[in-house]
Amino acid sequence: MSLERNVIPGRRSAPSLPKIALLAVALLCARGVATTCRAGVAPEIVVSVADQELALIARGKVVKRFPISTSKFGTGDAVGSYRTPLGETYVSAKIGDGLPLGAVIKNRNPTGEIVKAGAPGRDAIVSRVIWLRGMDGTTANTRDRCIYIHGTAEEQRIGRRASFGCIRMRSKDVIALYSLVHIGTHVRISPKPLQDFLPPEEPSLLARAD
Repeated sequence: MSLERNVIPGRRSAPSLPKIALLAVALLCARGVATTCRAGVAPEIVVSVADQELALIARGKVVKRFPISTSKFGTGDAVGSYRTPLGETYVSAKIGDGLPLGAVIKNRNPTGEIVKAGAPGRDAIVSRVIWLRGMDGTTANTRDRCIYIHGTAEEQRIGRRASFGCIRMRSKDVIALYSLVHIGTHVRISPKPLQDFLPPEEPSLLARAD
C-alpha cells in the first residue's frame, strides 16, 4: 500500500514539526534518556515474537496481556519480505474510531462490510488499525511497509505465526488496546520472551519483614 504524499518533484519535503516531536520523545523513551519513560510512567507496548504475546506496561505494571500472531515468514524489515520487524517503533496513526467489531478496513478506510471471526476464506484487516513507524535502522521501513497492529478475521490463527508481517490480534483485544494507547506510544518488538521485559513482582509483606 502506498502512502499519500504531496511532494514537489525534485524537492524533498521536510517532515512536519509534530512528527519530529513525536519521534524525539519516542527515541528518548526507547533509549532511557527520559526518566519518566524508564520509570514506567509512559505506557509502552512490548511484543514478544517468541511467546506470540503482547503486553501493555504502564507505571511499572502490566495493564493488559494479549495473544497475537506475527509473520509466518519470520522477522526482518526488508521491503517485500512479509516479515515482522524487530526493534523500536512507535504508534504513528490510529484508524477505526467507533467502528463495530469485525468492520473491514482496506487501505486504511472502512469498507462498510462486517466480517465475522473465522469466516471461511476471509483474511481481512478488521476492527482497528494501529500503524507503526520505525525508530532505528532495524525498523527503518516499518511505516512504508504498512506494518500494523490490527484485528484479524482469522482469529483461529492467533497464538501462531501466521501473518504477512503485521501483528494480528482478536477484534475484541485490538479494540481494547486501541483505547489505551496514543500517538507516540513506544512499541518494542522483540524475539525474546515477554518475561524478560516485565517489571519484577513486588515482594510480599512477609518477605519485606525478613
